Amino acid sequence: MRYIVSFLEGIITFISPCLLPMLPIYISYFAGGGERKIKTTLKNATGFVLGFTLIFIAMGALAGTVGSFLQKYQIAVNIISGAIVILFGLNFLGIFKLNIFKGSSKKANTKNLGFFSSMLFGIIFSVGWTPCVGAFLGSALMLASQQGHVLEGVIMLLTYSIGLGIPFILSAILIDKLKTAFDFIKRHYNIINIISGSLLILIGILMATGMLNGFLTSLI
Repeated sequence: MRYIVSFLEGIITFISPCLLPMLPIYISYFAGGGERKIKTTLKNATGFVLGFTLIFIAMGALAGTVGSFLQKYQIAVNIISGAIVILFGLNFLGIFKLNIFKGSSKKANTKNLGFFSSMLFGIIFSVGWTPCVGAFLGSALMLASQQGHVLEGVIMLLTYSIGLGIPFILSAILIDKLKTAFDFIKRHYNIINIISGSLLILIGILMATGMLNGFLTSLI
């Protein structure tokens, strides 16, 4: 069940206010800056997703490794991890602003973008836009660190990356048909932020109290 939470965090990251408005630019990049061809766009979008997935998985492995060394301090790890996620949630609700959550505005030269250069673009994205997607990425990493196993950390961030990657690939194929849906999301960002912030705070409280696994198990 915790993998489902991580997957949903990836999807919510995709519709975040600092990522979704940039989607048409990314789709243009995937198309190589010219006329959009489905085959080329899909190939480059897949490379892009694979690029950021590799970095996020590496982060998950690191979080799982650190967590394994801190197993004997599990209560402290739970409290600190939960507190960090709660801070992320308060930031989403606008109670206060964390300046670290600002994405990079640098644009890449993608005129001749291919699969491997798209993968490199995805790697750059994962580093440059980590502050922008940091709230839910951070939550996924905190969940990974609580598991105390490298493999658990890898799987946790893999499911997060799948949740973020699937909408990217679908949007690359269906961007014209999804315009109405994207416009609806943009008009309701306040509601989305409230829901996202509340979800993060709930997860943070459950993590801090050590009740997350029991709560997720009860939902199955």
